[in-house]
Amino acid sequence: MYVPAAVGFVFIAVPLVAMLLTVDWANYPELITSEASLDALELSLVTASLSTLLCTTLGIPMALVLARSSFRGQQVVRALVLLPLVLPPVVGGIALLYTYGRRGLLGEHLEVLGISIAFSTTAVVVAQTFVALPFLVMSLEGALRTAGHRYENVAATLGARPTTVFRRVTLPLVLPGLASGAVLAFARALGEFGATLTFAGSLQGTTRTLPLEIYLRRETDPDAAVALSLLLIVVALVIVVAVHSRRPKGADQ
Repeated sequence: MYVPAAVGFVFIAVPLVAMLLTVDWANYPELITSEASLDALELSLVTASLSTLLCTTLGIPMALVLARSSFRGQQVVRALVLLPLVLPPVVGGIALLYTYGRRGLLGEHLEVLGISIAFSTTAVVVAQTFVALPFLVMSLEGALRTAGHRYENVAATLGARPTTVFRRVTLPLVLPGLASGAVLAFARALGEFGATLTFAGSLQGTTRTLPLEIYLRRETDPDAAVALSLLLIVVALVIVVAVHSRRPKGADQ
């Protein structure tokens, strides 16, 4: 097992090492602190944070319904919830465009009310939420199923109201899973590219996130593209370490 494992590790590590060797370290601070780069980084962090908040707000009830109830068509609902995991992001962007665009299913009605979503910062948040929400739902549903509902039943038997059971029993039990799901959702939102480009476009300071900035710089300024890519890798690495550090003790044994 050591030989194929080593090959797999090298397969992942070598491209990262190649990038490190390509970075123009002498000009690195200047490359990542240009106005366009800082705007893209700030927009990415803000929209990814808002997307994570939205994923948490919507994902907790969705995971609870999928984990704590049984109804006809439940497998179909779960498949639809997880569908963005396997859809090409550009397909998700097209679906969002035909839903919230000016001539979309809902967008044309919103336009009458003076609400325009497509090609705005709101569109970035919507696109990121669309692709990141399944990560939180999947993580939290697994945590809920692992925790079981014995303690919730006991609390209900003792007279606790459903909201009290949820707040005092359910959430503390699954908090590590919720935290991991939220971090994964943030990471996915931060790296979102295809759906954002298709649905929100690329306008500096408004919709051009860091992945889009890297893509544009790849043709005009390769050194800046590599420098920004390294910055995004560092952020992603911090997120992965944060998720791994929340694993229960003994999980590696």
